Amino acid sequence: MEKTFSYDLIIIGAGPAGLAASIYASRYRIKHLVLGQQPGGTIILAHKVENYPGFPSISGPQLGQKFMEHAKSLGAEIENKEVVEIKKENNHFRIITNNNGQYQAKAIIVATGTKRKSLGVPGEETYLGHGVSYCATCDAAFYKGKTVAVVGGANAACSGALHLARFAKKVYLIYRGERLRAEPAWVQEARENPKIEIIFNTNPLAILGDGQKVTAIALDKPYGGQKELAVDGVFIEVGGVPVAGLVKNLGVKTDEDNYLLTDNSMATNIPGIFAAGDINAFQKNCQQVVTAVAEGAQAALGVYQYLTSQREKSLPKTDGGLNNKQMQNANLKMQNEK
Repeated sequence: MEKTFSYDLIIIGAGPAGLAASIYASRYRIKHLVLGQQPGGTIILAHKVENYPGFPSISGPQLGQKFMEHAKSLGAEIENKEVVEIKKENNHFRIITNNNGQYQAKAIIVATGTKRKSLGVPGEETYLGHGVSYCATCDAAFYKGKTVAVVGGANAACSGALHLARFAKKVYLIYRGERLRAEPAWVQEARENPKIEIIFNTNPLAILGDGQKVTAIALDKPYGGQKELAVDGVFIEVGGVPVAGLVKNLGVKTDEDNYLLTDNSMATNIPGIFAAGDINAFQKNCQQVVTAVAEGAQAALGVYQYLTSQREKSLPKTDGGLNNKQMQNANLKMQNEK
């Protein structure tokens, strides 16, 4: 039988929210563990971050590494494992990982973020890894001197297009709407880049290839007289969907888009379960590193207050029915009222 490792808190997710929660948990002296498959989280997929205070310009991987180093410097335990199941057992949670690791904790912070959304068009799965990609930062260098398409219109799409323009000779930015939804700074930079051509009010119908690699992308309306654009690669940047299944099965409430609902302390409706970062409904309209970090800090404080209240409830009662801590508070109140 696998040994069970016990903690006061387990943080699921090792991105900015999870690592910020770890930093604050360490300062609150909460015995905790961080479980995450992608240390640094999805921020490591960003080729450039220019809106995190203190760093006018830094790459996503560098910022993610700094978060990791900071958390570890305070003694954080971080394990590169996937959580496959969470069970509620009496006054604690049992967490099971992909290698059948067994952990238990009095509280958990869910910082699992989102996963990339697919287009769902023919050819997408066929050519994944052979011209279809969800990560411009990872794969841009393979397209030096080539022509590529980026599908999407928000920050990730504009940022990806700009990064690809450093390598490719031509970048089509294809968006279904009338105007890009990215931050104005990203939009301006994309518009001014001579390698980027923006195509509005257009949807991809299929990704075409020769059986081995991508050769074109089919559009729902002609562009330049053509309904097929010859490209060597297609980068899909159409947003993400929350990874909420692990705790939704425990009864955690979500909004209509499956983002977890919390109060201001980041606590969900299930005692002991907290949520921070892109998974939280609070953040779905502003999924930024700075807000993820803030929520991670708030969640750690929420956990500290929750664990403290649980300990106080378990303290031995006095003859008057109050525990020692409650008696101290009552006596202090009486003194103040004199």
